[in-house]
Amino acid sequence: MKRRFTGLLATAVLTGFAAVPTQADGPSGSSHASRLVQEDLADRGKGGFPQYRIPALTTTVDGTLIAAYDGRPNMADVPSNIALVVRRSTDGGRTWKQQQIVRQEASPRGYGDPSLLVDRETGRVFLFHAASVNQGYAGSGPGTDHDDPDVLHTDYSYSDDDGRTWKHRRITSQIKTPGWGGVFAASGEGIQLRHGKHAGRLMQQYVVRHNGGNYAASAYSDDHGETWHMGELVGPGADENKTVELSDGTVMLNTRSAPYRKVALSRDGGVTYDRLRPDAQLTDPANNGAIMRLAPDAPASDPRSKWLVFSNTEDDGMRRNLTVKMSCDDGKTWPIKRVVEPGAAGYSTITALPDDRVGMLYERAGYRYMTYAGFDREWLGGVCAPVTVQAPEQLAAGKSADISVTVANQTQKTTAPGTVSLKLPAGWTSRGTAAVPRIAPGKSAEVTVRVTAPRTATGTVPVSADYRIGNTHSSGVGSVRVTADPAAPAQPSLSALPTLDHYDAAGGPGVVGDVMTYWTRVTNTGNTTLTDVTVTGNMSNLPSCRYSSLAAGQSYVCRTAKATVTDADVERGHFTPELTLSGAAPDGRRTTAAVSGDRVDLR
Repeated sequence: MKRRFTGLLATAVLTGFAAVPTQADGPSGSSHASRLVQEDLADRGKGGFPQYRIPALTTTVDGTLIAAYDGRPNMADVPSNIALVVRRSTDGGRTWKQQQIVRQEASPRGYGDPSLLVDRETGRVFLFHAASVNQGYAGSGPGTDHDDPDVLHTDYSYSDDDGRTWKHRRITSQIKTPGWGGVFAASGEGIQLRHGKHAGRLMQQYVVRHNGGNYAASAYSDDHGETWHMGELVGPGADENKTVELSDGTVMLNTRSAPYRKVALSRDGGVTYDRLRPDAQLTDPANNGAIMRLAPDAPASDPRSKWLVFSNTEDDGMRRNLTVKMSCDDGKTWPIKRVVEPGAAGYSTITALPDDRVGMLYERAGYRYMTYAGFDREWLGGVCAPVTVQAPEQLAAGKSADISVTVANQTQKTTAPGTVSLKLPAGWTSRGTAAVPRIAPGKSAEVTVRVTAPRTATGTVPVSADYRIGNTHSSGVGSVRVTADPAAPAQPSLSALPTLDHYDAAGGPGVVGDVMTYWTRVTNTGNTTLTDVTVTGNMSNLPSCRYSSLAAGQSYVCRTAKATVTDADVERGHFTPELTLSGAAPDGRRTTAAVSGDRVDLR
């Protein structure tokens, strides 16, 4: 007999509505009281659906916030009997109206992966989505026949009354080339160009399956959505992607990709783009994120026109550490950042609100919640001062060297005196902080910090520099290449970070027999290669986490570990992953490490 419990929570979870007051300085350096507000808009198993996924968010011309997402029967994507649902807020995200279904039909039809777009000239709200019967993205056949059940179709719903009521339209034949396979709108928010000769153009990003590869492309309309055209394919190597209009009218495309996001630029309003290239400042585990202009109507002469905000799970292999970053120079540098959700998180999307505020909708706690967060520029904090870290080309283990840190002032005022400190891996030491003098607008200052590497260090080691003026800060990341000391004692070790990724309902949400899936990172923190790396513990599928040879300083992410909820877990009220990692050193001796993962409360 299955015993019920109310759900699954990861650690450090916010429930209901919470306001987190802070004191921070904005990019201009002034001090203001600010806060982050968060509210769960959807909770797995409540509101009529076992699962909610794929956030979309926008602000209408009347100031209404519209949040859209999938209401799913399980974790599966289309083809599945998925419904499109929305919630609306007419007071800037303080309160939300009841969930409403925009589109739902009998199985096997499904409608998922929403993206919202507002025409600022007409007020019409577009809700782009995929429409399936028999096939999803991977299995979709070629062709553009609107009645073909084996084609994944491109639809949108639209509202002319601020999201209260909706009508539906299919545009597959307008934007899909017949020879393409799957095509679907990248979820989140589309854009409308505000400046230049293409001002007024509506743009929605798509992912296209063609010749075995994944591409990005911009669908655009110059007649307020009456007709749509598809730009040229960008890729391969693209996936769910977003665009943002830069201060000079250039359109920047930003796509999910591991270990870094990829970007491309268009100078013809999204019809064509240059080649995709990785942005090493935007670490990514190949997860859907978002990018936007904080002040989209600011003229090019206003420094605020170059302010961009970006959100994603900042990790190179795991969906965790949901972070917001800010650029003050059209995305060339990203010196300002703050973590919204340090634990497990999924897709995120952001929209611009009045007065330099930001609305965010994201998945958290193992996809249990669809959560809204609102914050202002002051909560994000930071100063428009990019930090560049320059290390010597090579450093011998156990030796010392100077790390050079350059701070550039992008503001229109001279900065106050500040400090630079380094964030180093365990075992490294530095000589405290370095004083940074006042910096005039457009100028920079360089300081050095002495660091010493431990004798067991080896490989490429990341070094983060933090620049602070009072409560404001900016940061930058560099790396040091360390040569191993052959005479150093061999001290290989292992570490792992089990992170709740998602939750599969075996018999409905919240019952014994449900399965928790974990992504687990295994890292060799020693100075020698380890062979025959194995993971054992109180989860299934761990043998597939085996690794034959793991070099010093290297890591990998295993995505197969699962834990099935038992009666004992429910009686205890929680589950904690307990893992043992083992690897063989070159001399044949095995080294082991015991690791406890994050406790999951079964309330």
